[in-house]
Amino acid sequence: MTLNQQVNKFRSMISTWSDDYIEKSLFMIYIGTEDYLNFTKFNPTASASAQQAFVTSVTNKLKTDIGLLYSLGASKFAVPLLAPLGCLPIVRQEYKTGNDCYEPLNDLAKQHNEKIGPILNEYAKKPNGGFQFTVLDFYNAVILRTTRSYNYRFYVANSSCCGVGTHNAYGCGMANVHSKLCEYQRSYFFFDGRHNTEKAQEEIAHLLYGANTNVIHPMTVRELIVFPAKENMRELWEPNKPSIRRRRSSRDYLDLSAYY
Repeated sequence: MTLNQQVNKFRSMISTWSDDYIEKSLFMIYIGTEDYLNFTKFNPTASASAQQAFVTSVTNKLKTDIGLLYSLGASKFAVPLLAPLGCLPIVRQEYKTGNDCYEPLNDLAKQHNEKIGPILNEYAKKPNGGFQFTVLDFYNAVILRTTRSYNYRFYVANSSCCGVGTHNAYGCGMANVHSKLCEYQRSYFFFDGRHNTEKAQEEIAHLLYGANTNVIHPMTVRELIVFPAKENMRELWEPNKPSIRRRRSSRDYLDLSAYY
């Protein structure tokens, strides 16, 4: 079900909740993974302009759907940036990158990410609009935990706990696929080819609720929930450059320790 279909489903059920309940509810939105995986798969030689056009189409749809939710009474939004899609085990396996990430997909994620904050700022700047939001730097949260995995007690960060293949990334739970399951899933960052383990998700949840402004900005989810409804935000989103900077050269790879 697409985000737009979900929003329309919500609209059809909106009488179930009071206006006050909707206004104080938190709407968390994370989309784009399947869009960019499929785009890269079916357009392996897409030009830079074609990539930009596709990113714009995805983010414009997101902007429209957020606007529709806002018009239906929603006012509190948490929007994580896209993860480094080129680092997913299924991507490493399909593109045969070994222990490296597939950078063209990471570049698409960064192009997507650089548009999210400005879209949300635009809604929040409306006078007396009461639009409130926060953005989680999911991209760098994942990069940090997969490149320095031992610091977070993830002992396998490039392959999956469940599946088959070079990165154990295909077929987890599928019929007629004899997928392997690891002995201790909490030592893995990825459970299957596309999804994190429970332990990884627990860490992301802690970041949502209590991390510093280099990770979630302009406020934590805890602060967003208790922020008075109908009030305009006191500060807006500002870019954390590493999560949106596209690949230029080897000199652009950063030491992320300063950001957490």
